Amino acid sequence: MNAMLIPASGLWTDVGAITDIPRRGARRVPTPGGDIAVFRSGDNEVFALRDRCPHKGGPLSQGIVHGRSVTCPLHGLAIDLASGEAMGADRGQGCAPVIPLRIEEGRILIRTDG
Repeated sequence: MNAMLIPASGLWTDVGAITDIPRRGARRVPTPGGDIAVFRSGDNEVFALRDRCPHKGGPLSQGIVHGRSVTCPLHGLAIDLASGEAMGADRGQGCAPVIPLRIEEGRILIRTDG
């Protein structure tokens, strides 16, 4: 996946092709507002969150993707990829902000204005 952001129309930024991210994998995208983690599930769904665990600040892009969640590599907090919310017994322990995204012709575009 390209580390360089390529401006798209409006406030959307092209960060690469879906196929640049392996199934059950993630990529870190640096932005002026902080790193973003872009995930691809085993079912080919794509999600984007701030690349920072809400509990200890771990890099979620280095976590293990399972189903529609990622587990923080620092201490095992499971985060729902769709909502950014902590799951299970850790529910209510914080939220990783969700980054809006869309797919156009196999390319991932993230919203970079907020």
